[in-house]
Parts: sequence; structure tokens; C-alpha cells
Amino acid sequence: MKTRSKSYGGIFDLEEKKKKLEEIEKETSNPEFWADKNKAKEVLASRKILSKAIQSWEDMWKNFSDLKEFYTLAKEENDENTVLGIATEIDKMEAIVLKFEVQTILSGENDYNNAIVSIHPGAGGTESQDWAQMLLRMYLRWAERHGFKPEINETQQGEEAGIKSATFTVTGEYAYGNLKAEAGVHRLVRISPFDANKRRHTSFASVFVIPEIDDEIVVDIKDEDLKIDTFRSGGAGGQHVNVTDSAVRITHIPSGIIVSCQNERSQHKNKSTALKILRSKLYKKKLEEEKNKFEKLHGEKKDIAWGSQIRSYVLHPYRMVKDHRTEIETGNADAVLDGDIDKFIEAYLMRGGK
Repeated sequence: MKTRSKSYGGIFDLEEKKKKLEEIEKETSNPEFWADKNKAKEVLASRKILSKAIQSWEDMWKNFSDLKEFYTLAKEENDENTVLGIATEIDKMEAIVLKFEVQTILSGENDYNNAIVSIHPGAGGTESQDWAQMLLRMYLRWAERHGFKPEINETQQGEEAGIKSATFTVTGEYAYGNLKAEAGVHRLVRISPFDANKRRHTSFASVFVIPEIDDEIVVDIKDEDLKIDTFRSGGAGGQHVNVTDSAVRITHIPSGIIVSCQNERSQHKNKSTALKILRSKLYKKKLEEEKNKFEKLHGEKKDIAWGSQIRSYVLHPYRMVKDHRTEIETGNADAVLDGDIDKFIEAYLMRGGK
């Protein structure tokens, strides 16, 4: 059984997937399977992804078959209410199929992983810092809507409003695969609430996304290469962050990478989370150096300024959000800022991440 997606020309071959799963099952039953733990873990991860894809496809096919049968019966009995109800179910199913299609595209080695996201304002002081906080809220809302678990690791509050930086982890299947589409510079145009003369301002903020790597992937971090500081977190963190007296900042001296964590009340847990983020960043750096995968993992790094944005959010003199990579746009800017960014992510991924 095969299906071809009109939007990107891909084929989902159910029989091929089942055959591959059978091969994996045979491999896992081999007494020597655990001889190479790293390889075994990769195989088990592949089995999980394949099993879920097959089950999702079979569920969708059953739902489609049931709807087709109900529609035929309703038409024969001239039951207009049932026909209308089926039309609504078809709309819902279309959204499910699109989500499945996107997940089928996400086949990169880290796409299934959790995501670590960092947001930094560009030049412009309070205005840009406020924009960075708006983006933070947008992504937290998006994550919650999709059943992901977002957790703020570190925030640095602005003096007047907004944030100077924020790092958070999004936990869930394909979190990185989806959020990698958001890496880049985001531009806001609006009447500034911080300008007494009510002038229009343009602000920029950058979004960086890296995959959270597995604990069993070896990244050599020497104790003597680390500078560990503790400090007291400050500022309002809302429901996603705890104000603590045991925040941790780790500086990796050879690379200059600095990570912080303040979301836990335990200094030990904050240190553990900060080390996990550091490991992910160092792993990403290693991949960039050894495999030249910078653009795939992080997106092209650009100045946080005019002409480098991937998306523009215009709130004045009209309301529109436009993605400059895919030309997808919408006039419902409020919905986008409340986390409705699926159309942009899907369009980007359907184009092959370009």
C-alpha cells in the first residue's frame, strides 16, 4: 500500500516499512545485539519510529475507510446531517494527515529529539527585548498546544521590560524536527509602547535551535575546562520557571560557550541541566566542524538586523505575518503571536528546509 503526497512528491510505502520493521525485530533478537550499545540504541530508536509510523498510517486508513462507508450509507438514505458531520470529520482528518506527512519528512538524525531553543534580542534596547519576550511566549504557547513539555532553563530579564536572553527546552517527539524551521532572525514592526511619541519601530530578535542529544553520546568534557558559578535568579518567570537561590552558570573555557540554568530549586539539578545543554552545544559544534552540517542543524547564521530576517511580523500600519523563505503569510497576527505557527513550519519543511 502506497500513498503519494502531492505537496512534496514523497511516497509512504507501508509494505516496505513493515518489511524494514521485521528486519529490525530479527536483529534485536540476535544474542550479539547489545555488543555495540550505541548501535543497539540507534536500532531501537528506529524501531520505535517505524512502529509508530505504521500504526499511525493504519489508523488513518481505517478512519478513511469508515468515513467512506458512512458517507455511502448517508447518501443512500439522503441523510444530510450525517453527510455534513462526515465533512467535518474529513477536515479534521486532513489536518492529521498533514501532520503525518510532515513527520514522514522529518528523517534527519536528530529530528526526533527534544529541542533546546535560545532567543536573543537585537540592537534597540527595551523595544527589542520586549520583542524577544513576545517570541518566547509564542513558542511556549505553540509547544503547549501540541502537547510538548516546554521548560525554561534560563532567562535574563531586561532592565525596563522584556528579556536580554532566554533558553528553554521543548520535550517531545519531533520537537527539534519542527522547531529547526524557526531558527533565524525575526522582525517586528509596530507602534512602540515604550515611545512617548507613539512612533513606529522596527525590532529584531534571533532564534537559535539545537537538538538535545542522548545521554549515551560521548562528548568529552574535562572538569578542568569548566568554570562553574552559582548565583541567585531574578525576575518574573511566570508558571514556567522557579525563582531560586541556586542558579548555575557554566563556562566551557576552551570553546567560550556559556550556559545557565535556574528553573530548579536544587543546585544539583540546575547543574545537571546546564551540563546537558552544554553537551548538546558542544556536540553541535563538533558536527559543524567534522561534518559541515551547520546549515542543517542550526540554520544560516546572520546578523540580527535588517535584510537577514526569515519572517516579518507587522502590527502597524496593517497586520500581517509573512515568512520570507516560503512566501506564506496571514493577516491574523494575533493568532500567530499566540502560538499558531504551524503553517509556517509545515511550509518550510515541505520545501525541504529551504
